[in-house]
This record gives sequence, C-alpha cells and structure tokens, in this order.
Amino acid sequence: MLGLLAWLGPPAAAAAGPLEGVRYDPEVPRLEQVLGHASGERMTPSADTHRYLGALAEHAPERVRIFDYAVSWEGRQLKYAVIGKAAHIAKLDEIKAALSRLGSGQLSGEEAKTLAASTPAVSWMSYGVHGNEISSPDAALALAYHLLAAQGDATVDAILAETLVVIDPIQNPDGRDRFIHGFRAAYGIEPSDDRYTAGHDEPWPTGRVNHYLFDMNRDWFNLSQPETRGRVAAIQTWHPVVVVDAHEMSGDSTYFFPPAAEPYNPNLTPTQRENQVLMGRNNARWFDRLGIPYFTRETFDNFYPGYGDMWPQLNGAIAMTFEQASPRGLRFRRLDGSVHSYADAVRAHFVASLGTIETVATHKAALLRSYAQYRRDAREWGVRGGRYTVIDLATRRWQAERLAQRLVAQGVAVRRVSTSFEACRKRYPKGGLVVDRAQPNGRLIATLLDVDTPLPKAFIERQEARRARALEVEMYDVTAWSLPLMSGVDAVQCASVPIRDAEAVGASGPIPSVIGQGASTFGYVVPWSDAGQAKLTAAALRSGARARTADEAFTRDGRIYPQGSVIFAAAENPRELPTQLVRMAREIGAEVVPLESSWVDSGPNFGSENFHVLRPPRVALAWGEGVWPTSAGATRFVLEQELGIPVAPIRVRTLRRADLEPYDVVIVPEVYPSFMTLLGERGPSSLRSWVHRGGVLVALGSGLSLLTQGDEPLLATKSERAVAREAQAKKEKKTKKNGGGDTPPKSGAGSGDSKLARGLVLDDSDALRRFTTAKERRPDEVPGALLRVTADTDHWLAAGYEGATVLLEGNEIYQPLKDDMGRNVFFFSGPDDLLASGLLWKENRKQLAYKPFVM
Repeated sequence: MLGLLAWLGPPAAAAAGPLEGVRYDPEVPRLEQVLGHASGERMTPSADTHRYLGALAEHAPERVRIFDYAVSWEGRQLKYAVIGKAAHIAKLDEIKAALSRLGSGQLSGEEAKTLAASTPAVSWMSYGVHGNEISSPDAALALAYHLLAAQGDATVDAILAETLVVIDPIQNPDGRDRFIHGFRAAYGIEPSDDRYTAGHDEPWPTGRVNHYLFDMNRDWFNLSQPETRGRVAAIQTWHPVVVVDAHEMSGDSTYFFPPAAEPYNPNLTPTQRENQVLMGRNNARWFDRLGIPYFTRETFDNFYPGYGDMWPQLNGAIAMTFEQASPRGLRFRRLDGSVHSYADAVRAHFVASLGTIETVATHKAALLRSYAQYRRDAREWGVRGGRYTVIDLATRRWQAERLAQRLVAQGVAVRRVSTSFEACRKRYPKGGLVVDRAQPNGRLIATLLDVDTPLPKAFIERQEARRARALEVEMYDVTAWSLPLMSGVDAVQCASVPIRDAEAVGASGPIPSVIGQGASTFGYVVPWSDAGQAKLTAAALRSGARARTADEAFTRDGRIYPQGSVIFAAAENPRELPTQLVRMAREIGAEVVPLESSWVDSGPNFGSENFHVLRPPRVALAWGEGVWPTSAGATRFVLEQELGIPVAPIRVRTLRRADLEPYDVVIVPEVYPSFMTLLGERGPSSLRSWVHRGGVLVALGSGLSLLTQGDEPLLATKSERAVAREAQAKKEKKTKKNGGGDTPPKSGAGSGDSKLARGLVLDDSDALRRFTTAKERRPDEVPGALLRVTADTDHWLAAGYEGATVLLEGNEIYQPLKDDMGRNVFFFSGPDDLLASGLLWKENRKQLAYKPFVM
C-alpha cells in the first residue's frame, strides 16, 4: 500500500502520520478512516477532499473553520480551511481587522511594529489550480492532518502559536475530477508506470483546465472565471504574508521552489526577493534532510501578473510557485529507470508546505512589518509619473465600465466623478472614472494600467545573445498585458484630478445604462460603439426582435451613428419591443436611442440597400482532439458568457460527416498539427462545399491551416518563412556566383563519390553560422506582445474600429491577400508604430509590418 507510511518508514509511536518521529493524536480522524485510503495511495476527488476537511473540522471545531468561497461552472463548491490554535480561531474577526490595518498602508513604522508583535501572520496555501497536476490536493490534506494531530512537535507548536494557516485544497475541482474520471476509466488490476499507457495519456481537453477550458493560473487579474473571482476576494480579506501555489511539471524532473528565475517584474521590491531566498533556504534544509532533490532560480520567472505567485506579490505578499515532478497517475517510470510514485509527489509537496509555514512562524513579526512597509511605500511609489489615471468613457464606454469593476474586484479603489471635469488639458464628460494611484496596492495598479512593464535591459540583451546562438529564449509567458490597451479604452495618467465629490465604484452590480430621451414612434437605434452594444443586440435578436444594421454611418440631430449601428423598427417588431429593449439595455448597461422618424441629416435612410437584416447567428465550434483546449474554451466563453450567443461544439472527427445546414457559422480555433488528419480527406471538401452554399467559416491562428491548404484553398495566402534567412540565402548565392569561398557547392558535385561533399573553407565563425543556419526557417517566436493593427474601414467587418491593439504570440506571419482574391480587413501597423507594449524582436517588427491580422 502506497501511503504516508511509505515516505519515511513507520513513526516512532502512536498513529501513522506524515513524518517519522512525530507522535500523532489517535483521536484525530485519519484519511483512511474517513475515505478508505491512505494519503498518497489514491487521488482524492474534490468532494472527498472537502468531506475529509469537514471531518477534521467536526472533530476540532475550536481549531478549524471551513469557508465556502466560490462555485465552479459545473456546480462544485470551492472551500478553504483556516487552521490555528483555539485562541486564534476564537477571534478570527479581530485578527482580520488587525491584518487589514497592517495592510492599509497608513500605519507608521512604529505602529506596524507594535501591531505585528501581537498579531498572527497568515500563510495562504493553495493547491490544484491545474486539475491534472494531481499530487498537491492530497498534500494539502496531509498538511491539515499534521497540524491538527501532531503532539509535542516544536515545529507545529511554533506554527500554531505565531500564524494562521489557510488551506485552499482544490482550486479547480472541475478539472481535477475530469482527470480522475479518465484515470479510473483506464485503471486495471494495478497501476502502470509506463508513460505511454492510457492512465498517463489523458483525453482531451485534459484536466488542466476548468469547465470553460481556461488556464486559471493566467486569470488572476482578468477575473473571468468564478473560481478566480471567489479566490481573489477571499485572499483580500486575510492579507497573507505568504501565498503558495503548488503545481506539477515533467515527471522526469525533480522539485522547484523559489527564489524564482529572471526576469523579475520591476514592480517587485528587493525585500520580496530577499524573502524568497529566506523561504527557499529553509525548504532546502528540509529537502536535504529527507534526501529530496530540488532546484531553484530556473525556468519559473516572476514577471507576468496573472499567476498565482505574481498577483499576490504585487499586493505585498511573498508568493511562490512550487513545481513537483508529476507522476500523472500513481506510478511513473522516469527516463533514468527510477519509478516516481504518487506518494513521492504528495510527500514533497507536504514537506515544502511545512517548511514554508515554519519559516513564516519563525519570522512572523518581520514578515508582517515587511508587508506593512510594502503597502505603505506603495501609496507613494504609485504616484510617480502622475497620481491619477483617468479612464475615458467617450471611447468604448461599456468596456471602460467593465474595466473599472474588474479593478475594484481586486482591491483597487475607482471613483466616479459626478460632473464633467478637466484633467491633462482635456475635458471629460460627467461620470468619468478615476483611479488614485496613492493606494496600498499602487504597484499592482501600475502593473495593470501602465502601457508597458519593461523587461530588464540586461535580460533582453541576454536573450538576444541566446537567439544569435539558436538557443531557446528564457521567457515563460507573455510580455504585455496593459488592461486599458486590451480593453480598447483610453486611460491617461494625470498629476491632478478634481475628485472631491467623486463616488466609489462597486465591484459588481449593473453597469450604468444610457437610455435616450424622446419619442420612439419609429423605433430605436443601438449605436455600434462597444461590446455592450453587441451584447444588447444579440440579446434582442434571441428574444425574437427584428433588426437591421447600417453599412455606412448616418447623422441624425447632430449625432453621428457609426457604421454597424443597429435599428429596431417598431413596424417590424411586437408592440412590447420598447419595454423589452429598454429593460435589456438597463440590465446589460448598454445604450439605446429612441427614433421619432427614420429621417436622417446625412447618410443612408432606413429603406436604403445599405441597411441589412440581422438574424441571431447559429454557431458551431470545432471541438475535441486536434484543437487547442484553451483557444476553444476562450472562444466559446466570449460568445456565450460575454455576448450571450449559444455555441454548439462539434468534435473534429464528426465535422467531416456532420450536417452543417442548421448553422450559419463554423469556428475553427487554434489547432494542433493532427487537426487535418483527424478531419480526414472528406472534411475540408465538406466544409468548402458548405461555404459555397453560404456558410461562414472562421479560423483562428493555426486554424488557418484549414483555409490555406489543399488544391482549392479558401484563402489565397501563405504562411511566411523568416525574411532574414531568405535574404541570407540570396547573399550566399551572389557570393557563390562571384567566386566566394564561404558557400559550399552542391553535395558531391565533381567529387566522383556521391557520398562526399566538396571541400569547404569557412573563413570565420560568421561563415559557420551562415552555413549551419537552415534556409527554410520559421520566423522567431513572438513571446507575447501587444501590437497595433489598422482597419480597412470600408469593410463591414471593421465596423466600430479604426484601429485596435491585439495580443500576438507565436511565429505565424501570413502574406496579404490580393484584391481580386479577398480583403485584408485588419493589418499590422508600420514598423515604427507596430509595438504598443512588450517585447518584439526587430526582425519580427520588420516582417509583420502591414501583414494581415484579419483576412
């Protein structure tokens, strides 16, 4: 039986437990007593995980409190446990109030020192955000048991005396249960250690992601998923000094804990980096003592703020990613021949967790003072370059309001100015949104709202040197995420803004709507200006309303209604239309304007051919094997949850034989190379025939392989190779023609032996590099940057846009369509204007300029 006993041998006395030599209280329920298996013997499903925590709380209610914090898309409850000594648990509200004062940024150094001495620090230990990273939730249960059952243990006594431990055992219950279901379905009479067996080869979409196939370790500031929103709200109430996010990596690896790799986000402080080293040293002491190999300062950096180790750090905590080699099952045979067990993985996560909270207990007062100092300094640090950020409601009002709510949900105070005002030599309308950066999370505010968070110069230089040597770039994730840019809104940093009478914006609730005044004798117009207007239009169409959209802008009563604006005519709709449309606009926070007549001052009238009937789209989405799960999930999420448009997922293997006539649109998200094989020979021709009958086929990113391949491609474009290598090949050809000696002739030419190549003289290392560089080479990978695109405003697909900022990753660059073969509706801006934020290699900047983004 693989259990905690197998970790270190039998304990010295009493009940079996995680550590040798520790006496455990036999009255505290053990995992096998409640669930029927020992820790590390099986993967514990989410419901059983919470059942065991509930049993511990029932046994020791004076030392354990359980809190609900969210419900997943599939209806599973997310919970966390707070464990501490009875005296602390009895006054949790008082402790939270004291921690809130420490985090207010308003205490002097002496006040913080006094309060820190009498207040327990909080360690927030979170596990299982990726559902197929399986070992950490069971480590969480082992930790809870150890803290409650260990008797006479100095480490546990110190932890309980100085701290509260929050255990969030499963951050992604939907994904975990999906993985366990797949593993159980493949299980036989014993666990297999062969990495290629079905138990280790989980089916699409894998357990990593949640129901909407989101990687929730990228969602901390975006707050798109209910699990993330609940967790962020909960963490804010506890002000933890340490946050741990436990993960898994390749089964052939060992264990990672901080200090993190470079680059570090420049908004982190030297003290935070020093405290990572403090945590790492103690974990290393534990690992060395128990013979567990580990590494630090490699691979896992501290730059992108969407991680579970970065968002808390930008609020002042010491946050850390732990990465354990994954068995992806109960046993895993490594390449070196050793067998890595589930119990091994649970053991390592338990030890790292225990070592971390021990460090917090040992340095409790210093860590609390450091946290208070960070929050105090951030109030002053955040105002550099201008104290206030003004979010302009004149551009994409609904998205600006959503951005404000998202900021408030993560603890950023946003205020609404009740009158029009002037700032940065510009007049803003009534209701303008303002963020005062002089807040205790000012560093988080800067990270999220600044146009760019610069990478360290030395780091960039090192990456350029690695590229020159054909080595992989050391960037773990995207390099740009500015929320105003990604939301398509204007945000300006100003030195002063009159906010004396401004009101606080809430984190939830309805977005303010704009309901125009006047008679609606003819009907209503929905100005095409932002996502809220699109959501209102989709809701109205789904309710049965009839609408028409304008191909050209028109002017009425001095107001210009842009291309794409939607008119709901009373004559074409039920009598209750005005009531329904206004109600939906108020619920969504959209704008509707009543029309007394269809007369316009300029532009097309309602009866013009420039108005087209809109119908609710019937959308299918390529789904399953061959499709990137996160791309499919994000596409479906935006359509269903953001716009209210139902999506029918159809598996790739089924697309080739499916009846697509009921659908107006089929979307192909990003795909794997296996996509075309899974689609089969009939698939592309079947889709092509459906398109010729009027269907709309949309392909995203690598999904363009469906549209651009074959004898009859639907898009007359090709993916490009790297320009630099092409130019080098021409140079070498010219050198050869002129008799140069650094370019080899064709293999075997004139040698008399086809197995030999003609002799070659390489004059220097540059000649060697040119010779060894592949000629048919893809452009270098863009590590994730925000780029500007320009719109062809004459095309209806560009309605609502003149330009935009888009996130680009990867190395796909496509040639523009010829005008007789299609339209390049959005294309990348020129090389001097292309980069809006982040890191972009100079070769990519030149090659991407003016290439299509939407065709």
